Amino acid sequence: MIVLSSQLVMPVAGGVPKFDIARSCKLDVAATASLSVDQSLRSCINDEQKAKRQLAGRWSKFPAPSRASCVSQESIGGTPSYVSLQTCLQMGQWLR
Repeated sequence: MIVLSSQLVMPVAGGVPKFDIARSCKLDVAATASLSVDQSLRSCINDEQKAKRQLAGRWSKFPAPSRASCVSQESIGGTPSYVSLQTCLQMGQWLR
């Protein structure tokens, strides 16, 4: 599992990390059975792309320790997510 998850998160110096969205979404969709696979996959990818764009625009505004901590958390579990990363960073802001 750790080998699998390490391939899904690639840190990018000074910017938003690069996640393999398609692979993460496929793993997530495989774990659920609520919507059709195609519909779930498209929805997941759209949500992830939107979150990545939003993060890219605000990345430098988040404190470096928060970014490092949240990116590290995303590498646990095998399916990194920009949506989850965004939530982690926003929660860090609320706690300050």
